[in-house]
Amino acid sequence: QVQLVESGGKLVQAGGSLSLSCAASGRTFSSYAMGWFRQAPGKAREFVAAVNRNGDTTYYADSVKGRFTISRDNAGNTVSLLMNSLKPEDTAVYYCAARMGIDFYYYTSEYDYWGQGTQVTVSF
Repeated sequence: QVQLVESGGKLVQAGGSLSLSCAASGRTFSSYAMGWFRQAPGKAREFVAAVNRNGDTTYYADSVKGRFTISRDNAGNTVSLLMNSLKPEDTAVYYCAARMGIDFYYYTSEYDYWGQGTQVTVSF
């Protein structure tokens, strides 16, 4: 089992940058594929980015491709999301998620563990 705690969310102006971090508990972090999702008010939770357990394969939603970068530090039990060129439509609660597996995954139903979320607000 793994527990996830996100941090780094805040209010930022459009065009700015922000880095989110997710700290994971447990000794088997390197066995988990990790993902970032987001949920805006009144909308379903949507996939943002994913990374495989080794950190050498990543996958992004089209809406963030080229602007966001997911990375992980298995020694430090963390996964990060660097967000550049932020847009107001990026405003949402961002969630970190984990599941055992060797690949990357992009459906919410594929993940077993979730953090509590961190709010990102991008102003005009």
